[in-house]
Amino acid sequence: MRELVAAKRAKLYGLRPLAPGTISALDAWYDVELTYTSNALEGNTLTRSETAIVLEKGITVSGKPLKDHLEATGHRDALRYMRELAKVNESLLESDIRNLHRLILGAIDPEEAGKYSSHERTITGSSIVLPGPHEIPALMQEFVVELNITPDTPEKAFNAHERLVSIHPFSDGNGRTARLLMNLLLLRQGFPPLAILPEDRRTYHDRLEAFRVQNEREEYHEFLYQRLLTSLERTLTVLHAE
Repeated sequence: MRELVAAKRAKLYGLRPLAPGTISALDAWYDVELTYTSNALEGNTLTRSETAIVLEKGITVSGKPLKDHLEATGHRDALRYMRELAKVNESLLESDIRNLHRLILGAIDPEEAGKYSSHERTITGSSIVLPGPHEIPALMQEFVVELNITPDTPEKAFNAHERLVSIHPFSDGNGRTARLLMNLLLLRQGFPPLAILPEDRRTYHDRLEAFRVQNEREEYHEFLYQRLLTSLERTLTVLHAE
């Protein structure tokens, strides 16, 4: 799997530079796909086509909660910020992660957006005991320092996702922020972003839980490598290179 992913990435890299129109078309597709899938994992009821309507037409879908629409536009804005961060080869800051969260949650919960939680948190269905609020600043500082000295590999991105979810620094929106951080790190390595489909929710959560509780990282990595391979193949097909 890893060798195939590396080969596909090399093939994609060989097609660069891509035309601006091609980049815009790919970004627009991923705006919808990543927003739909990441929000759906958290219970958002907008379908893929409804998400496209909200993002591309700027109109609401009859019968759907306002919160679902705000989650879609917030995630889209965070995606655009993520892409800007990916373009610069600079060390990531805690403020970059907080800004991702601020954009995701800003229209829904402005009091909590971009701020570390001041109260205890739990993860439904998980046996994990999360760090206390007083521990979060030091853990996040340590996390970012380690992130910036770790060599670039897909596993670095996958493990960053797991680590941020395990710290769980925010009152809400941790999963969406962690998936954006993972994709930010993948973009910096020349990969396209990966999407975790709502139909894969159980596998995703089970493998993430096994990594966090029992340090069983291999199946977690293999799951995300498969999603990354799917993304590479999709991108190469769009570019008529597959």
